[in-house]
Amino acid sequence: MFTHLHVHTEYSMLDGLSRLEPLVDRAAHLGMQNLAITDHGGMYGAVDFFQLAKKSGIKPIIGSEIYVAQKSRFDRTPSEKIHHMTVLAKNNVGYKNLVKLITDANLEGYYRRPRADRELIEKYSEGLIILSGCPSGEVPWLTTQERMTDAINTAAWYKEIFKDDYYLEIMEHGDVPELPQINQNLVSISKELNIPLVATNDSHYVMEEHAKDHDALLCIQTNTTIHDPNRMRFEEPSYHLRSHEEMVELFTELPEAIYNTELIAEKCNLNLDFTQVRLPEFQVPDGMTSHEYLTSLCWKGYQEKIHNPSPIYEERMKYELEVIKQTQFPDYFLVVWDIALFVRKNNIFFTVRGSAAASLVLYCLGVTDVDPMQYKLVFERFLNLERKEMPDIDMDFQDDRRQEVINYCASRYGREHVAHIITFGRFGARQSIRDAGRALGIPLPNVDRIAKMIPEKLNITLDESLNESVDFKDAYQSNNETKELIDSARQLEGVTRHKSLHAAGVVISKEPLNDVVPLEFTSRGDSDGAVMTQYAMEPVAALGLLKMDFLGLMNLTVLDESLRSISHNYGVELTLQKIPIDDKETFDLLSRGETVGVFQLESSGMTRYIKELKPTSIGDVAAMIALFRPGPMEHISTFIEGKHGTRQITYIHDALKDILEETYGVIVFQDQVLHIAREFAGYTLGKADILRKAMGKKVPEIMAEEKDKFISGAIDKGYSEQLASSVFDLVEPFAGYAFNKAHSVSYGLVSYWTAYMKANFPSDYMCAFMNSYIDKKDRLIAAVADCRRMGIEILPPDINKSNSKFTIEDQGKDNPSIRFGLSAIKNVGAEAVNELIESRKENNGFSSLGDLCRNGDLSSINRKAFECMIMAGGFDEFGDRTSMLDAIEKILSIAQAESNLRNSTQTTMFEMLDQNDDAPITDIQLPFASTSDHQKRIWEVELMGISVSTANQLSNLLSRVNSKVKISLSQIQQASNNGRAKMAGQVATVVDRFTRDNRPFKIITLEMIDGSVEAVVWEDTLKTTQNIWKPGSILEISGNIRERDNEYTINVSDASEFNVDELLKGKQKHSMEEIQNNNQLKEEKTVELNGATNHVNSTPKKGILLKLKESGDSNTDENLMENLKQLLLSNTGNDDVTFEIETQDTYVTMDWPIVKVDASPELESKISEMLGDSGSVLIQSKMF
Repeated sequence: MFTHLHVHTEYSMLDGLSRLEPLVDRAAHLGMQNLAITDHGGMYGAVDFFQLAKKSGIKPIIGSEIYVAQKSRFDRTPSEKIHHMTVLAKNNVGYKNLVKLITDANLEGYYRRPRADRELIEKYSEGLIILSGCPSGEVPWLTTQERMTDAINTAAWYKEIFKDDYYLEIMEHGDVPELPQINQNLVSISKELNIPLVATNDSHYVMEEHAKDHDALLCIQTNTTIHDPNRMRFEEPSYHLRSHEEMVELFTELPEAIYNTELIAEKCNLNLDFTQVRLPEFQVPDGMTSHEYLTSLCWKGYQEKIHNPSPIYEERMKYELEVIKQTQFPDYFLVVWDIALFVRKNNIFFTVRGSAAASLVLYCLGVTDVDPMQYKLVFERFLNLERKEMPDIDMDFQDDRRQEVINYCASRYGREHVAHIITFGRFGARQSIRDAGRALGIPLPNVDRIAKMIPEKLNITLDESLNESVDFKDAYQSNNETKELIDSARQLEGVTRHKSLHAAGVVISKEPLNDVVPLEFTSRGDSDGAVMTQYAMEPVAALGLLKMDFLGLMNLTVLDESLRSISHNYGVELTLQKIPIDDKETFDLLSRGETVGVFQLESSGMTRYIKELKPTSIGDVAAMIALFRPGPMEHISTFIEGKHGTRQITYIHDALKDILEETYGVIVFQDQVLHIAREFAGYTLGKADILRKAMGKKVPEIMAEEKDKFISGAIDKGYSEQLASSVFDLVEPFAGYAFNKAHSVSYGLVSYWTAYMKANFPSDYMCAFMNSYIDKKDRLIAAVADCRRMGIEILPPDINKSNSKFTIEDQGKDNPSIRFGLSAIKNVGAEAVNELIESRKENNGFSSLGDLCRNGDLSSINRKAFECMIMAGGFDEFGDRTSMLDAIEKILSIAQAESNLRNSTQTTMFEMLDQNDDAPITDIQLPFASTSDHQKRIWEVELMGISVSTANQLSNLLSRVNSKVKISLSQIQQASNNGRAKMAGQVATVVDRFTRDNRPFKIITLEMIDGSVEAVVWEDTLKTTQNIWKPGSILEISGNIRERDNEYTINVSDASEFNVDELLKGKQKHSMEEIQNNNQLKEEKTVELNGATNHVNSTPKKGILLKLKESGDSNTDENLMENLKQLLLSNTGNDDVTFEIETQDTYVTMDWPIVKVDASPELESKISEMLGDSGSVLIQSKMF
């Protein structure tokens, strides 16, 4: 039987279409006993493939089509040919050497591709079988260059190294014109050197009919369409998983080439061990075992933490230690203890996720802050003897110090033992539609229209969409082009599209990682050694490696900064562990629904339920975190009514009362399911956890079997069959979505800590919160509004008082004020202002613009940043904003001249004046101008998301409108759902959009007294209100309040603009007709900005914002940027282009001033198609 030895899967990303499961199923269907995987330059799918093949009764052969440098892997010659070669692992030694070969090719030889060379190939030759490769292989390629002597010498070198494990690879694909000659030459070399031939088929997809879908995949890779005659393509549909009969027919003249595939398969006997635990060995004191040392640490922590010990605690500790010993995980717990010890010693805030908080051992080791006995947490949910698999101890660290923990692990256990973990992005439903549409050359508006028909549902598939969306199904059935699009997308859906870095995954190993798992850099060109595995989380765990979830959590950073602020401002040395867990002020704050900035409790839906619940314990908060999810949400009202006694709590049996009393009769936690199974059916808690998992899968056959077991166990305990059946039926629906109690309590504790800070130290907490979200304008807007509600004044940016971030200023009030940070101004980054702030400190502030130019370090401040600081009010003490904008050329010119003189040996002009004149220095003269409060509001909203200096004016203005008009977000939230209402506020942002049928509408952010709300203005309303939707405008709008997913939106039916002067006089607003007439007659005030005239009252200019995320692959990023560049250059106009790029470490915002585009919906759609999952695009209204 022929064996496929050259097979590309979906892990030859954007080149292979074969998903692993259909591939293995097809091989089994064809009666094949063996199958190889040989993806390009990596082993990404090796473990999953191995397990699937074994499960299907097929021998898996692990390999790779590696890249080989023409000379040395260290050469970086652009013109150098990179060859291909097929490598297979014979056995475990071969697997280890293949892993090392792939790793070194990535870490040492990466140049356009991960390249090995002869040195590496010889070094890692043991246990490997080599095939000469496709036409790009070194030997085949040399024959096409008429360099037969070189080809023979090369083949002879490989034969000398690999002996009988080197084969000349022949193929038959009719679209490769040079193949017949290559095969003929290889046959000749085979005879001359006595090297055996082997037949392969360069498989890239499973079925022959998938050829057209593979063609589309290649178009996605190369950013072309199937209509491009010059595209990279496979010309014939022969790259599928051919049958034995097809392969035999192709090589009737060379039957030994078919036979040798079976011979090679017999040589390959790799056995990956999934039972071995590869935990790092923790160095313990001499004379002690790991378990003895762990035990001593635990009892020491027990004495320190358990202040009122009891026999129950002692029994639990002994039990947990015994389970840990029997499951052979003492080293694991010691490693985690060591990490926690480092973190606590270095004052890095952290918590644990998942079920780890259920362990008393971890509590006594200082890994968790949750006493599991206090919250009745079940250890067996974390670790039990019936489920001997490594438990997850997932740790969250403050996000600005997560890397310190990873660096510590690398230094503690060796860099070769620690790595990040890879993750893979796959084609989702919409992504596959958009990519397939681009590849098929279908007009973008048509593709966009089809993509938007897919229901807004997490992880929905195209098949599900056809069942759930009538429009989608109708389009599929009624239009041939649409049918072709969706059918092609269905073949792409679920296929691996790209690789990236897992947000939290880190692996720590006993032996060097490249003995077990192939590695590559986290991003190309990363010479600092940050590497990641080529296997994802599940394969890493399957190989017995210690995978850790190290997640960066922003809220822990907020807590850290809050405590440091409290220490600095009040001399109070507070720690999280010292915070009382029964603080009345904290629970009162939650009961009032003041949850902006409170971890896990911020959404409007959660806020509403928290207000209704009025929690009085962390247990209440934990329960709400568990319940506020799809499924259990329907039981929230029952839970709340039970707490307040407005519903009688009943139990079908008294034994349930002890288990469910704390949650008012509602099954909220998985732990309760376990207790019920133990109480009623005699399960051990370990077996009860297995039952819970089975219930969650909802397989009818398994459920019937489990129900019989449950009833049998209940009868043995003396319960009736009817009661047992009723209890099982009660538990079953909850088991699928009941939440992990330990996780809920851990996160509930963090929620409580954040609420405590906000309730007791509001200014310090909100300042820290705003600093953590300084780049997220929507979060800042909400935070500033909440500060105003709490009576915390937000002071405007000030060149002499602001730092880079938000800071506390004590104004002698109950709540200290918060000063706006300079780097929070749009287009002004932290790096730009840090040097300026340092020079301010050295100069003891700046007394004037002249002083600023003379002594301020403006070297990192570009013109746009300077203008933005002026417009945001940062230089208000030096003069009028418009005056300074008019004099911008003069200011910057003087600043540059002073900088040049300062950096030379010359005396500055100001110093010359000082030496000759006792009179004070004459400052820069500014032209006369007066910037209105309305204009200031416009600029501040544009640059900071909210008006700060004119906040009182906005409140003053809105307070003068009719009392029936809502002026606060809280008034809107209290209004009846789907009810009509009138409201007033200031336009903060304007986003232009188009419906599926290309009708325009706008999405408006309306700033109100205590927050902002989103308003949608549809085409009919736009016809009569087109001219009023400008940032800074004060409007009255009417419309329906709609709540969806616990968020409020206003569908605007009518709107009008207030005349600010008349409003301040207390007079009625103008009618729409009057305002439109006034707008036509009103004189436009202009200011010079960047050398261009800005019309304050004219329609705002648009700009296009491209939000991109680095993929980790420089080639992919370069291709994307080049494609974007060409697209933008082909759509010239007058609108600005701004990039917001998310790198591994930060966000970078930059403008592209040399390019102006027409920011049209068509361009937006094209860019959206091009970006796919790599980013997003927005058309924004801009004031400049």
